[in-house]
Amino acid sequence: MNKLCINLEALRHNLSQIDTIVSQRGGSWTLVTKVLCGNHDLIKAILSMGVHSVGDTRLDNLRVFDTIDIPTERWYLRVPHMSITREIVRLTEVSLNSEIEIIRQLDHDGREAGKIHKIIVMIELGDLREGVLPGGLIEFYTSVFSLTNISVIGIGANLGCLSGTIPSVDQLMQLVLYKELLELKFGHKLPFISAGTSVILPLLGQHRIPTSVNHWRIGESVFLGTDLITGGTLEGFRDDVFILEAEIAEIKYKSMTPLGEAGNIAPFDQVNNDAEILPGQRGRRALISIGELDTDVRGLIPLDPGCRIVGASSDISVVHIDSETDTHKVGDSLLFRLNYSALLRLMNDRYITKVIQHGGKKEYPADTDVVQLSPPRVKDISVGDFPEESDTPHVSRNT
Repeated sequence: MNKLCINLEALRHNLSQIDTIVSQRGGSWTLVTKVLCGNHDLIKAILSMGVHSVGDTRLDNLRVFDTIDIPTERWYLRVPHMSITREIVRLTEVSLNSEIEIIRQLDHDGREAGKIHKIIVMIELGDLREGVLPGGLIEFYTSVFSLTNISVIGIGANLGCLSGTIPSVDQLMQLVLYKELLELKFGHKLPFISAGTSVILPLLGQHRIPTSVNHWRIGESVFLGTDLITGGTLEGFRDDVFILEAEIAEIKYKSMTPLGEAGNIAPFDQVNNDAEILPGQRGRRALISIGELDTDVRGLIPLDPGCRIVGASSDISVVHIDSETDTHKVGDSLLFRLNYSALLRLMNDRYITKVIQHGGKKEYPADTDVVQLSPPRVKDISVGDFPEESDTPHVSRNT
């Protein structure tokens, strides 16, 4: 059986790590849940751990939170478009915006719903995705400031999401200066600079992040422990929250090179590996029924260093097993860690079973109330206004 295993203990560990980092800076954060693809059981587990601020890019995913009776502050993280503004106002408390016509429509829909909608004004700092150009920021904010059902709670930016460039301290300092400029110009405090994301976490250890950057949108580093700058794992984080178990369907000794005339008829780009293959060389190869239809095969990282993926089709991946003394047999499972691309596609794949595990051992079927783990004991740093509870402090989390 192929299954994606989710280790709740490892997940809670990484959540607590982020809590510690952010709370030491006196900031707040929102857990970005888009990679979960609206999985009800995992979302329920996360909320039971004390997460009360979440962000997503899909309204269908955000609707899942309506089915769980835990107060949750919701952020809409994708660029809003006109046809969904009413749903954004209904389903979320905060959205990220950079287009004045969309904000005016959010204001209109908020007025009809009797609701003040909070926004972060996104500024273009060089990633060339969404954002108001700095030269037009004063004019833009003047238009937004007059709207009655829109509350600007801060400014922000996306850095490294599209271009892949590493954010710089200069870019973050620009945001600090823009915040100070707007506050002086309009006499209105902007509580948040929302520019802290997973890619910026490694810079914290170097004490290079301005303290005014006080809101974080964290996703990948929570779920995978990733250091996005070095490509490794962040110090103190776990990289085993998600493990793919893929059952071996065949093992045989085969030639390492295909027969026939070379061509380019394969429907998918082949997996590249640097292993040198000698003429006539044979090797032990295992087939697993996970393919390009299920995931980004290049993002599967075998736990066994003696294994490597050498090719894939839509439904099958071929794994070369180096050791001739290896004891794997048909019916055994090969284990893989994942990069973000592989995880995203697996979570969105209806063909793959998702199994929640406590401590990496015991498995729980869906709809069983087994995820009531004690929440991290941290300060309430949520942006939203939720009632205080005597024994469960609120936790705010970001991308």
